[in-house]
Amino acid sequence: MASVITGMNPTAPIRTEAEAEAAAKASAISIFIGVIAAGVSIAWSLANPAAMQDAVASAAGSDVNAEAAAMGAQFAIYLSGGLAVIQLIFAIVQWRNPGKWIAILFLVLLAYGILSTAATPLLASSVPNMPTIPTWQIAVSLAVMVVQVILHVAGLRGINALDKLQMDAAR
Repeated sequence: MASVITGMNPTAPIRTEAEAEAAAKASAISIFIGVIAAGVSIAWSLANPAAMQDAVASAAGSDVNAEAAAMGAQFAIYLSGGLAVIQLIFAIVQWRNPGKWIAILFLVLLAYGILSTAATPLLASSVPNMPTIPTWQIAVSLAVMVVQVILHVAGLRGINALDKLQMDAAR
C-alpha cells in the first residue's frame, strides 16, 4: 500500500518495476475517484428529485410541463448512472493492465471538464432561466478534477517507466 501511495507522487523517482507499476495504478485511482464523485452526484439527484425537476424545467423554459421535466430529470440520472458504470469498467481495466490510451483519454476528458466547470458561472449569467450552481460546488469539482489530473500524470509516468523497464529487461 505504501508503494501505491508513493507512486501517486508525480515527482517521485521511479527506479524499479514495482515502483513503476505502483505509479501506473495512480491513473486507475484517479478514475475510481471520478466514479465515487459520480455516485455521490447520482445519490444526491435521487434524494432530491424535486430539485432536479425544477432545474430541468427552468433550463427548458416556460413551455415544459411537470411530466416532461420529470422525464428529463430521470433521463439525466440514468445517463449519469450509465456513464459511471462505463467509467468503473475503465477503472478496473486500468487497474489490471495500465494503458496509455485510457490515461490520455481521461486527461482529455478532465481538461474539458475543468474548462466547462470554470466557465459555468459565465454561462449561467448569460443564459436566461439557467439554474445557478453554488460557488462551493464549482470549487470542490475543480479541486477534485485537479487531483485527478495529477494522478493521471503520475500514472502516465509510471506506465512509461514500466514500458521502458520491461523493454530493457527483454533485451
